[in-house]
Amino acid sequence: MESSSRGMRVLAISFAMLMVTALAQSVVVAFSGSVALLGDTLHNFADALTAVPLAIAFWIGRRAATRRFTYGYGRAEDLAGIVIVVIIAASAGLAGYEAVKRLIDPQDVAALGWVAAAGLVGFAGNEWVARYRIKVGREIGSAALVADGLHARTDGFTSLAVLLGAGGAALGFPIADPIIGLLITLAICFVLRDAAREIYHRLMDAVDPALVDQAEHILRATPGVLNVGAVRLRWVGHALHAEVDIMVSHEETLVGAHAIAVEAEHRLIHDLPRLRAATVHTDPAIIEGVDHHAVLATHR
Repeated sequence: MESSSRGMRVLAISFAMLMVTALAQSVVVAFSGSVALLGDTLHNFADALTAVPLAIAFWIGRRAATRRFTYGYGRAEDLAGIVIVVIIAASAGLAGYEAVKRLIDPQDVAALGWVAAAGLVGFAGNEWVARYRIKVGREIGSAALVADGLHARTDGFTSLAVLLGAGGAALGFPIADPIIGLLITLAICFVLRDAAREIYHRLMDAVDPALVDQAEHILRATPGVLNVGAVRLRWVGHALHAEVDIMVSHEETLVGAHAIAVEAEHRLIHDLPRLRAATVHTDPAIIEGVDHHAVLATHR
């Protein structure tokens, strides 16, 4: 609940910042005719709008688990990530279309000083939003929020590219503006690739292998644990869930084995970042000639 509230707060503040930035740039676009600035403005509007599906996902993710959705609604963030990727792709397509059209039919760019200023405003606004989203996204473990922050960071650098277009036009090269517009489109495509890869990893239950190593180290350090078997981690929204197998002495009582499992889960929750819950399965130590899982052999 606390991490979702932080995410909602980040989205509200960054949405306001980007909308102000984009609206200011759109005014300059209207009287300058700069296609590079148009591409940057469209991207900023798209970046602001990505806060909407993310906010909805954070709100849905706060709902309690049910008998149908037994893991809760955290996966709504992954669905929001897909929507964000689609929005980024749409902004890239529109910016590229406008740049190509202006290459075919070049036009002079007016108010170059204002265009340059709008580019600086776009950079400042996006960089601030990017740092804010990435910082909080990593702290609460939200891949969608980090992807949105990376999106904003590239927006900032594309805003600086607008300065090059304005400078080229000022030097008598009006074609510089649509060329910069195409470069901005290319930059958006790189962001699209990174964001899509991040969301794909979440959808496929990928985790950082270092987290698995850390979980194994925590389990091995738990008193009573003789060995560690399978360790499975998955993200549900911005929280980790774990399923682990540990080996205890075959002479251990049921109560004793349960106590070891509880201690292992307790240590995992405290020492593994953003872990919300763990299911710990205990196996008796291996005895020569005895297969404790013989009945499951054909199912594994």
